[in-house]
Amino acid sequence: MSPLMMIHITAGGLGLLSGFGALAFRKGEPLHRAVGTLFFGAMLFMSGLGAILAVFLPNRPTVLIGLLTFYLVATAWATVRREEGRIGRFEVGAALAVIGVAAALFIAGWVATQSPKGRMDQIPNQVIFVFATVATIAAATDLRMIRRGGVTGAPRIARHLWRMCVALLIATTSFFLGQQKVMPEVLQGSPILFVPIVASLGLFTFWMLRVKFTNAFKPEATALGETPRGRAAWLFLS
Repeated sequence: MSPLMMIHITAGGLGLLSGFGALAFRKGEPLHRAVGTLFFGAMLFMSGLGAILAVFLPNRPTVLIGLLTFYLVATAWATVRREEGRIGRFEVGAALAVIGVAAALFIAGWVATQSPKGRMDQIPNQVIFVFATVATIAAATDLRMIRRGGVTGAPRIARHLWRMCVALLIATTSFFLGQQKVMPEVLQGSPILFVPIVASLGLFTFWMLRVKFTNAFKPEATALGETPRGRAAWLFLS
């Protein structure tokens, strides 16, 4: 295995540990900020390097999936760094970029359906279309946010949350199912590898429901972070 691939896998492992670890620390604490920053940096490095490496395999769908993951992490971070109700050139540029990624993924999926095995570079067309759908949803929410001039309150938190969680889910699936060759032989092909994937999906669902269907993020609720519920909801936010 090449040194660059090992670096890619190491960055992915750090991203996974920090992503799940961020859930354990209260918003605003130094440890939470450190872990959240590690997750952000590790995921950007992992997805960016992964996209570059995929060019030389070659694995064209993985290039696009890496770019999509990079975009998700970057825009999730920018959402909570940007002042509420404001947008800038970054948001416009990101929207244009993900529209291009979505279009390329749909084209790749269609090309894969025309192949004898229904694949492009070993990636099934069904998987490609799943990522194309995610990119399309992201692009649609970007365009809606730009039209409104920004996002505030609970929708802002939800935007940050689902993008970070989807990026974590992509990394979890890629690591535990796509990198089994670096794991102990006893784990290769084991159902145990699905446990972290199910856990990340469950956490994603839990926090999205919490944001959407509780009063913790409504304007009339107590300031976020000053109540136990508010503090819990901020656990994954940076």
